[in-house]
Amino acid sequence: MTITRSVIKGCGSYLPEKILTNHDLEEMVDTSNEWIFQRSGIKERRIAADNEFTSDMAIKAAKQALENSGYLGDDIDGVIVATTTPDETFPSVAVKVQTTLGTKRGPTFDVQAVCSGFVYALSVADSFIKTGIAKRMLVIGAEKMSSIVDWTDRRTCVLFADGAGAVIIESEENSQGTINDRGIISSHLHANGKHREILKTSGGVSSNGKSGIIEMEGKEVFKYAVKYLSEVVQEVLEYNNIESSQIDWLVPHQANIRIIEGTAKKLNMPMDKVIVTVQKHGNTSAASIPLALAEGVNSGKIKKGDLILIEALGGGLTWGANLIRV
Repeated sequence: MTITRSVIKGCGSYLPEKILTNHDLEEMVDTSNEWIFQRSGIKERRIAADNEFTSDMAIKAAKQALENSGYLGDDIDGVIVATTTPDETFPSVAVKVQTTLGTKRGPTFDVQAVCSGFVYALSVADSFIKTGIAKRMLVIGAEKMSSIVDWTDRRTCVLFADGAGAVIIESEENSQGTINDRGIISSHLHANGKHREILKTSGGVSSNGKSGIIEMEGKEVFKYAVKYLSEVVQEVLEYNNIESSQIDWLVPHQANIRIIEGTAKKLNMPMDKVIVTVQKHGNTSAASIPLALAEGVNSGKIKKGDLILIEALGGGLTWGANLIRV
């Protein structure tokens, strides 16, 4: 008996033109290139123009994913955008993408799980495909984090950046349901609201009517990131009855090189099997995994048939992982 799997058919990415280096930040706040790089692994990041919105970046990444997949906008049944920085409170970024690309009138909405947003969105899109609601979905992570950064706070302004990544997934019904079949094999999503205060913004629609700025307790976030990401990695391995050596590539959320290295160590995976973009992208929140995935696929590193693990932790706290045969 065959089962349905959601297979990645194309990836796309977009980065704003403006590059903000660590040396540029030295002129803005009390920091240094060495301090930033040693603690985060970041050397530079992209910053959107004032008139460049999250939807603009999402659309550009989506167009590239369509081109790489060979599909047109009206071949897509639905759009899910993972973002915590929408253009407006409503309507969603996703409906702007839908209108611009001319996709069908299927499920179209935003998902907000901050840095874990793409993992969540991909899992939801996969569920739509497996239940027959859609055959082909466009999933995007897009963020303009620079719009909620306090540029006088050296603890946070050195970390966050802007960009967008997109993937198109499509149902394939010739899968036998084994670890060797292409597609999204399993998804694992978690949250613990007890830690919501350690990574948040200072505003909100129903509290003070403002978007607010990012407030983060860095040491606490790091501690729980190491703990929860280690746990979810182990969960993936046990659920699928596989060894870490069977994973070809780790595509992690690009928040901090030390967290990435810690997860790779947990998997006994050499860093040359990890897609790392944090040094040039910074932390683009929900956009970071699809940006890294697009770079891995479009550069030829990640090849058809490879087994990849994507994982992320974000505000909430939320965290999760997807195991995928590309």
